[in-house]
Amino acid sequence: MLHTAKQLHGLSIRATDGAIGNVEDFLFDDEEWVIRYLVADAGTWLANRHVLISPAAIGRPDWSAKLLGVGITKDQVKNSPDIDTHKPVSRQHETEYLDYYGYGAYWDGAGIWGMGAYPGSPTTEDAVLAEMKSRRRAGAQVRLPEDSHLRSCAKVSGYHVHATDGDIGHVEDFIVDDQTWAIRYLVVNTSNWWLGHQVLVAPQWVREVSWEARTVSVDLTRKALEDAPRYDSAGPPDRPHEVATYTHHKRPDYWTTDAGDGPPARDL
Repeated sequence: MLHTAKQLHGLSIRATDGAIGNVEDFLFDDEEWVIRYLVADAGTWLANRHVLISPAAIGRPDWSAKLLGVGITKDQVKNSPDIDTHKPVSRQHETEYLDYYGYGAYWDGAGIWGMGAYPGSPTTEDAVLAEMKSRRRAGAQVRLPEDSHLRSCAKVSGYHVHATDGDIGHVEDFIVDDQTWAIRYLVVNTSNWWLGHQVLVAPQWVREVSWEARTVSVDLTRKALEDAPRYDSAGPPDRPHEVATYTHHKRPDYWTTDAGDGPPARDL
């Protein structure tokens, strides 16, 4: 299902033996446009510490209770590697974190989650365990890219959006698939030009992100965005709205081109 990042923000996170804290932010991969970690405010029980929660541990949200269950214990969270979420998370920190929980490295293999599986799929655990056993037998080392590509959704919200022929608005929100945790859309607020107008922009249509200038450039004209189906921020888009958006822009959709595995990687 699709959800807005704002819907997920503030959800209570519960371990198998008690409450952990609340969702405060998300760290997404700026190459694959997929949520890699939830940033949880652990509150006073961990001395106001912020911790990372991998989607590999996440179950289905209980929307009526505004609760997100995770398959880890409070002690696991308490003893997890200390990561300063206010600073960029390095690959070394990620490796320590993933090794601690026994998760596979998402950057080492096929698909947006490595081993070809995704969080919550029936094959994820088996695939990760098989891969780990295979590496131990072979004495193989995990390939460790030098650069981390994690970005904060909270910080990217507000970035100015540039069309091919001029400024168009700013990033207002993100639409996330809770099965693969891929970011399906950026919600672009064009109210600077057309009062109260929000539209959806798929990551595949992003040409460049400038972290220094805090801008997102898209491969669409201002006119195309002005005439695009308007998005109602009261909730995530339904499939007819998605179809209408892709049809309007004459672009291939994600649910038939990549079997729901998220947008292809590209250099930013």
